[in-house]
Amino acid sequence: MFAGPAGTGKTTSAIAMARELYSDSWKGNFNELNASDERGIDVVRGKIKEFARTAPIGGAEFKIIFLDEADALTSDAQAALRRTMEKYSKICRFILSCNYSSKIIEPIQSRCAVFRFRPLRAEDIKTYLETIAQKEDLTISGDALDALVHVSNGDMRKAVNSLQVAASLGTTIDVDLVYHTTGMARPEDVQSLLETAISGDFIGARNRLDEIMISYGLSGEDILKQIHKTIFDLEIEDYEKVRLIDRTGEIEFRMVEGSNERIQLESLLAYLVLLGEHRGDSAD
Repeated sequence: MFAGPAGTGKTTSAIAMARELYSDSWKGNFNELNASDERGIDVVRGKIKEFARTAPIGGAEFKIIFLDEADALTSDAQAALRRTMEKYSKICRFILSCNYSSKIIEPIQSRCAVFRFRPLRAEDIKTYLETIAQKEDLTISGDALDALVHVSNGDMRKAVNSLQVAASLGTTIDVDLVYHTTGMARPEDVQSLLETAISGDFIGARNRLDEIMISYGLSGEDILKQIHKTIFDLEIEDYEKVRLIDRTGEIEFRMVEGSNERIQLESLLAYLVLLGEHRGDSAD
């Protein structure tokens, strides 16, 4: 079982393994199913069982069934899969790919060796993006590469897609182009917003919020997620960060429940202003 975040190479690893095992006959011995599309018990009893019961071709010892996004399988389908895995184990092996291994029932987990994939390192993402840029005759700055790494958050697929979107607007890619095409504000802009509020300038912070949301086309939830990540970079005490994270979580809950995002974001800025005033009073 391959478990880990999206875009970290789970599907690629399964296909690479099949190609190495079966060489030219890999397509006949490898069956890929996306469990998020076909996740009912009928699929397990039909497609999966039918493929598992047939003999491998090309002299291979066994076939491989790859279930992508297996954590989307229903409980009944997983229960049926458990028996199928046992019954045809001599001629068929299963690879289950999932983002959350806890959603796979315990009897299946006990039948699998779990390989956990972690988010990719920044250096690896940069190396791959530089290779793409070289082959596509793109000029990309170092700051733009750093921005793509920040946007991707360890997800290679997202990094490549972000590069492709930026490249559709020109062959020279800079940091501003990356952030505008990916729908994310620059981290320094968000940090400036929070620091302005903590300094006690509520109107200035409110204007900065308007500027960021309009310039980058962000929704309330988008900017709130970036605020959450930026809180850890603020030069405030840890207990103040804890209170701020708690407040941010409460505001996100209100947004999800349908509250006005402008009111909620401005209430967060007001809280930051009060937090700054409290720090000033404590210092006095």
